[in-house]
Amino acid sequence: MRSFLSIRDLTQEELKGLIERTLEFKSGRSERLLEGRTVALIFQKPSTRTRVSFEVAITQLGGHPTYLGWNDLQLGRGETIADTARVLSRYVDAVVMRLFKHADLLEFSRYSQVPVINALTDLEHPCQVVADLVTLREHFGRLEGLKVAWVGDGNNVCNSLALACALLGMDFSLAVPEGFEPKLLPQALELAKNSGSKLELLRDPSKAVKGADAIYTDVFVSMGQEAEAERRRTIFYPRYQVNEELLSQSKPETVVMHCQPWRIGEEISEGVAYSERCLAFQQAENRLHSSKAILEFCFSPAYRAF
Repeated sequence: MRSFLSIRDLTQEELKGLIERTLEFKSGRSERLLEGRTVALIFQKPSTRTRVSFEVAITQLGGHPTYLGWNDLQLGRGETIADTARVLSRYVDAVVMRLFKHADLLEFSRYSQVPVINALTDLEHPCQVVADLVTLREHFGRLEGLKVAWVGDGNNVCNSLALACALLGMDFSLAVPEGFEPKLLPQALELAKNSGSKLELLRDPSKAVKGADAIYTDVFVSMGQEAEAERRRTIFYPRYQVNEELLSQSKPETVVMHCQPWRIGEEISEGVAYSERCLAFQQAENRLHSSKAILEFCFSPAYRAF
């Protein structure tokens, strides 16, 4: 068994395998691979899509999900992360974690004897990006040769998406203000050397979206950044909003992506968000099926599809 903490944990073949297995699960594939197993969900941050998709996925795979808020545990009273990992490893078969600090995830994983899955930290959101790639694969029928443009804050989703595109040989164009570049861009650039992916860092959204097959954006103010909300909005809005004008500078078949929840009127206009060209709700649907594939991968990494 193995953990899934980062896109960097995967080979190109494994990531492609996760995508294909997700599509199999979505098509009706039925497995009870978690029969008799319990999976703990430790959430320091609130969630709709991540929590529900994992709880339903675990249940449909025959397992039992146990939701644990941060303050429901002794963690909220000062017990160490290491001790919590040591204890929970004796009770459950895997742990799904949604945390503020990536360092806390790494520490928990270091002392855990069962697989740990990163359901979001301040550095990465790999589970979201697996579902995003599945969505693109469904829509275009392929991933090879696609270009994804990111407009906005170089946040955790951006980090994971840059790594994934670089790993798969997809082109990735970034339009972010100075000082808001994704922290893992250097690692993505290293991956791109081997895959032939073209990664470019720009400041102008109009240049980034030219020739793009998909334009991806996310909120300007993520959870934990509320203290700097006004400063961030001043920097990002309106230049980095994905709206009808920006979309018109791409291709007629370009789609728009967003991991949600969104702030309509800030990073994305209402007209674009609820248009037929926006795949956000398809992305959300695919979170359920990609969660199953990720769970299967952690419990059965030697499975033929990987």
